Amino acid sequence: MSQCLFCRIAAKEIPAKIVFEDTLCVAFEDINPQAPHHVLLIPKKHVATLDDLTSSEEPLFGHLVTVAARIARERGVAKTGYRLVANCQAGAGQSVFHVHVHLLGGRPFHWPPG
Repeated sequence: MSQCLFCRIAAKEIPAKIVFEDTLCVAFEDINPQAPHHVLLIPKKHVATLDDLTSSEEPLFGHLVTVAARIARERGVAKTGYRLVANCQAGAGQSVFHVHVHLLGGRPFHWPPG
């Protein structure tokens, strides 16, 4: 997907403050942070929405969550608490149609989220 913003970030065509990268995913600072720690985790493989994930991609999404927990520990927010958010479709707030997880931490969160 040559026009996908996140595919272009993963391909290093668009600069981002990358905090983690391996063969499956890239994690980078959100440019519009909603918490003191706001990192986006994306698979390198383009999948538009959570609804487009197949059973073969279950390990990929699980990897995103595992990496998010690692980053939360590294940033010191694992013990105090952090939130993972994955929006699906525009009505839920998805604005970039490439599966991604928001890692938010460093401030109190409330329920319901909004």
